[in-house]
Amino acid sequence: MKSYLAAAIQMNSVPDLDKNLAQAEDLIDLAVRQGAELIGLPENFSYLGDEVAKMAQAEAIAQASARFLKTMAQRYQVTLLGGGFPVPTSGGKVYNTALLIGPAGEELARYEKVHLFDVNLPDGNTYQESETVLAGVQLPSVYPSKDLGHLGLSVCYDVRFPELYRHLSQMGAEVLFVPAAFTAYTGKDHWQILLQARAIENTCYVIAPAQTGRHNTRRQSHGHAMIIDPWGIILAEVEDKPGVAIASIEPSRLDQVRRQMPSLHHRVFV
Repeated sequence: MKSYLAAAIQMNSVPDLDKNLAQAEDLIDLAVRQGAELIGLPENFSYLGDEVAKMAQAEAIAQASARFLKTMAQRYQVTLLGGGFPVPTSGGKVYNTALLIGPAGEELARYEKVHLFDVNLPDGNTYQESETVLAGVQLPSVYPSKDLGHLGLSVCYDVRFPELYRHLSQMGAEVLFVPAAFTAYTGKDHWQILLQARAIENTCYVIAPAQTGRHNTRRQSHGHAMIIDPWGIILAEVEDKPGVAIASIEPSRLDQVRRQMPSLHHRVFV
């Protein structure tokens, strides 16, 4: 693993595939011009808004999203995470799929979100992700990149389930991706502290791309895409507008923290 720059992209995706991909391309270009070699896009980067319309065009969204990720990664010679997009299943639902693509345009890792957001919030909004999404059944794998470190995948609501991240750290993860479309209501209280907890307890870097702002008349995301170091320090953050958080991933810092706080070696229940 070498020292390198990573980017967590923040978007305001809407129910318009072409508009979202154009926004994502502009932000990828911005990240690359700042030197990023590892870039993460948020959950629902290619489409966010009306669920009925999304399901009606899920196949087109899936194909365009995968093609876009491969084209961008190859064009810019970066490793690129698409943090979540719908991939149709045979049963009429979709998998919320995160896809990691290498600089040659090759698929490195794929993860189908296992924890689905079925929640009635006090602000009056109800989210029933399971109405359209089929939960994945496999824990995410860790992709062992020689240059970028061991990369662990997750998606949004997963961040509330520390056992998933303990699995990733047991598999050797050094960098954890948490791409999200966190709600404005929950994000103001929980987003940052959950990310810092996952970084601290696993002594890993956390790269958390995010959605921000309003996506339709009802749905609003918290924003605050960030990169956190293994000690829990926020290295870079975007507030409430689309943009890019850039920070250096340093193997020496990872080693230092893990020497200072060797908690991964002190586990009793494995």
